[in-house]
Amino acid sequence: MTAVRLLIFALMLAGRLAAQSLAVQNMDIDKIAASSLPAAPVPMTTTAPPRTKPERVLDKKFFAVMGSLGGAESFRFASRKLVLDNEFAAGAPWVTSVPANQYIVAKGLALYSSEFLVAFEVKKSHSWLPGDRIIRRLWWAYPAAMTAIHIKNAVGNVRTQGPGGCTSAECALEMQTQ
Repeated sequence: MTAVRLLIFALMLAGRLAAQSLAVQNMDIDKIAASSLPAAPVPMTTTAPPRTKPERVLDKKFFAVMGSLGGAESFRFASRKLVLDNEFAAGAPWVTSVPANQYIVAKGLALYSSEFLVAFEVKKSHSWLPGDRIIRRLWWAYPAAMTAIHIKNAVGNVRTQGPGGCTSAECALEMQTQ
């Protein structure tokens, strides 16, 4: 019962305040002299706010850097798969099985897509991030560093030699028979 009485009191008070403010507005309008109004309608000239150019995150530089990262990762994954295939075929005891191609492709795609998303988010502007302009300028640092690392690993995979410096299966068989 008390809650209903408080609600009715609040509504009556709010209604009275609204009526008073409306009366004050009407008095202000009445005070305006007719001589201060223009004789004819005045056309309004509004200038549109200057349009800011939309930010381009996915530009040529982004695709070039991320494309080189994707190529380097593909080179490393493919060369490592070939090394594992050759070592397994040669009977290396440290290679018990060769992983399936689908597993390697899915793993590489997940890694690359996460790197792509992080680079995209770093390059994009964020109003809530302090020092955003400096961080955005360095978006390419991680992909460039990882490109160099992947290429170095891939070259190491390509230069992998069999036991005793042999690079072919026939040479490795000859070394075992001696």
